[in-house]
Amino acid sequence: MFSLKRFFIGKPLSTSQLAHERLTKKKALAVFSSDALSSVAYATEEILLVLVLAGAVALPYSFPIALGILALLLILVLSYRQTILAYPSGGGAYIVAKDNLGVYPGLVAGSALLIDYTLTVAVSIAAGVAALTSAFPALMDHKVLIAVVFIWILTILNLRGITESATIFAFPTYIFIFSIIILVGSGIFELVTHGRPPVPELPEPALTGGVTLFLLLRAFSSGCAALTGVEAISNGVPAFKKPESRNAVITLMIMGGIIVILFGGITLLANLYHITPKHDETVVSQIAAEVFGRNFFYYLVQFSTAMILFLAANTSFAGFPMLASLLGQDGYVSRLLAARGDRLVYSNGIIVLATVASLLVIIFQGNVHALIPLYAVGVFLSFTLSQTGMVARWIRKKERGWLSHALINGFGAMVTGTVLVVIAITKFTHGAWMVIVLIPLIVLLFTKIHEHYLDVAKELAYHGEPVVKPNRHTIVIPLASLTRVVANTVEYAKTLSPDIVAVHISIDDEKAEKLRRKWGELEPDIKLVTIPSPYRAILTPLLEYINELEAQSRPGELITVLIPEFVTRKWWQYFLHNQSGLLLKTALLLRKDIVVASVPFHLSH
Repeated sequence: MFSLKRFFIGKPLSTSQLAHERLTKKKALAVFSSDALSSVAYATEEILLVLVLAGAVALPYSFPIALGILALLLILVLSYRQTILAYPSGGGAYIVAKDNLGVYPGLVAGSALLIDYTLTVAVSIAAGVAALTSAFPALMDHKVLIAVVFIWILTILNLRGITESATIFAFPTYIFIFSIIILVGSGIFELVTHGRPPVPELPEPALTGGVTLFLLLRAFSSGCAALTGVEAISNGVPAFKKPESRNAVITLMIMGGIIVILFGGITLLANLYHITPKHDETVVSQIAAEVFGRNFFYYLVQFSTAMILFLAANTSFAGFPMLASLLGQDGYVSRLLAARGDRLVYSNGIIVLATVASLLVIIFQGNVHALIPLYAVGVFLSFTLSQTGMVARWIRKKERGWLSHALINGFGAMVTGTVLVVIAITKFTHGAWMVIVLIPLIVLLFTKIHEHYLDVAKELAYHGEPVVKPNRHTIVIPLASLTRVVANTVEYAKTLSPDIVAVHISIDDEKAEKLRRKWGELEPDIKLVTIPSPYRAILTPLLEYINELEAQSRPGELITVLIPEFVTRKWWQYFLHNQSGLLLKTALLLRKDIVVASVPFHLSH
C-alpha cells in the first residue's frame, strides 16, 4: 500500500522545500487561469441557449451581451489588481470580507467560494467531456464515467505537488490559447474572403413574446459564466515567486487580455456564422467545423478545448484546499483540512473536493447546462463581498490614493451586486435556489464547528490544577482462546493493576471447558469469567458484562479494557482475520469511565 502511494504521489518533500514550490508567471497562468480561460468554451453557448428561445431575431444580441460581460471583466480585473496589492499574503474573498466586514460576511464569502470551487470542477470536467463527445459521438453513453475518471486523474496529479502539476498543465493551456486564436483569425479571414454563410432555418421559437428585457438579462447572467475563476489569482498570491504581488498582478492582466480575445472572438464568430446551440455538438465545435472542416485543425481545437476544460478544474484544486486550510486554521472546518501532506499540498482538501465533485457529476449525469445555474450565484456573491470589503478597508485606513481605490472597488461591488441580483432572479427556478439555501446552511455548520472547537479548548485548558486520580483500576481482557497474544496482554496488565479479569464469550461448551482447564494451569491467579452465548453473538454479551461491571463500580473507579491483537506483516493479511477487536473499540470509544487500549503482538511471518 505504501509503495503504491509512493508510485502515484511521489516521495515526501521536506518543509524546507516549500520555498521552492513557487510558480513562475507562465506556470501560474496555467494553474490559476485555466478556469477563467476555459469558461470561454461554453459561455457563448450559454448565451445562445437563452436567446434561441426567442428565435433567430434574438441571436444577434449575443455580441452586445458579450461586450457587456467583457466590460464587467475589465472592472473585476482592475478591482482584483487592487486586492492583490493590498493583500500580498493572499486576498481571497474570505480573508477580505472577514477582515473588513466581520466574521459572518467572511463565512458567507467562504461558503460561496467552496461551492464555486466544487462546481468549477464538476462543470469544467462535464464541459470537457461534452467537447470530447462532440468530436467522438460514440463516447456519449460513457460521459459520466469519463468525467469521474478525469476528476481522479487530476486529483492524483495535484497530490503530487503544485509545481509538478503546473509543469504538466502548462502545455495544454497554451495549446488551447493559440488554437482558439488561430480559429478566430482564420474564421474572420474566411468571412472577409468568402462572405457570411446563409441564415439557417430555425424551428418556431419557444417563447412568443419576442426579445424582452428579462430574456436579455437571463442571457447576460448565463454568459457571466465566462467570469468564473477571475478571483483565483488573488487567492493564490503566496504561490508566486518573488515579488509575489507584482507577478500576480501581471498574470491577472495577461489573463484578462486573453479572455477578451478568446471570448469576444468566439461570440463574434458564432454571431457571424449564424451558429445555434445543438444537443449533441458544442458551439465551438460547430464554429471549428465551419471554418476548417473536419480536418487536423478542427480536431486540434476540439482536443485543446477538451484539455483546457479538464484542466480548468485544476484552478479549484489549487484554490479549494487553500481556502479550506484557512477556514481550518480559524476553526470553522475540520483542522484535518489545515494540514499539509507529504508533497506540501493540502491533501485532505484535495480529496474532499474530488469526492464531492464526483458525486455532483453522477447526480447531474454530467449535464453542463443543469450545473451552470448553480454556478454563478456563489461566484458573484464572493465578488461582491470581496469588493465591498476592499471599499471598507480603503475608507478605514485612508492610505495614499484611497479615494480612487475606493471608487474602483465600490463601482466593482455595485456592478457585481447588481449582476448577483439578476442571476438570483433569472436563474432561481433553474437551480440557483439550491445555492441560495445551501450557503446559510454551510455558514451555520461553520459556526457549530467553531463553537465545538472553542468548547473543547476551554475544557482542555490546563493551568496546574489537581487532577483526580482513580482509587481503583479494574482491567478486563476479552479473549477467544489462550494464545501467546493473550499471554502477552496479561503480562502487560499485571504492570498496571492487580485487579484483572479475563472474559470469554462461549459459543461452544467443549471449547470453553478446555479453556477453563488450560487457564487454571497457566494463569491460576487471574479470574476467568465464561459467559454463554446461545445465539453466537460475541459483542453484545461482552458489552453487557462491561455494563454490569461499570454499574457496580464506585465514583473514582476506572475500568480499562485491554484488547489482545496480533499485527500481520503484510497489509493485505489484515483482512483475513476477525476484526472483533476493532468493533469493540468502536463500541466503547464514547464511554466516559472506560479506557480502551490494544496490546499488539507482531507476527514474524
